[in-house]
Amino acid sequence: MRRFAVCLAMMLLCCATALAETDGAERVPGGETRESMAQSGGNLHADIDALLHALQAAPNEQTAFLLEERLERTWLRSGGALTTLLMSRGLRALKAEQYDDAADCFTDAITLKPDFSTAFYHRGVARFHAGDVAGALADLRQAVTLEPHDFQAFRALADIAMSRGDWRSAYAAWQKLLAVDPQTAGGQARLRDLKKKVDGEDL
Repeated sequence: MRRFAVCLAMMLLCCATALAETDGAERVPGGETRESMAQSGGNLHADIDALLHALQAAPNEQTAFLLEERLERTWLRSGGALTTLLMSRGLRALKAEQYDDAADCFTDAITLKPDFSTAFYHRGVARFHAGDVAGALADLRQAVTLEPHDFQAFRALADIAMSRGDWRSAYAAWQKLLAVDPQTAGGQARLRDLKKKVDGEDL
């Protein structure tokens, strides 16, 4: 809790300049105005819905890939200014293979916004790389509970299941991914391969 309080204080300090001078508008915790926060949140939700619809109707893998990237960026900033800063710090740590530090940043983001699905997804990835498979699976399952269209979490669940030889779970997760993202790269080929693995277990 002490570490989180220090981290939060640093995030607030980083935001102070950008969030100053709102011309008398009413503030909410974190420095944003209620009006701008509501407008931003509404726009982001509309953007996410539109991107998900476009992803499901994507005509090819290249289009799907571009939409995946846009959705990932939009989800990352959907939690607000402070959580976006925490996520950015966590992603830098993840890239540097500092998995425990990354997980801590994502945990702080979850503490600020407990329904922030993308933070659960990224913490699951960090925990998996740190060797905490049970923790990773719990986080990824929570991510898809909060956001049933989180194709990246379904992909991670499938990858973990494959690494453990759990073909049925991998196949189920991959089917759910394709329901959201039918044109994901190599999606149909992997589905066929997984189906063969599952069918082989039934022999």
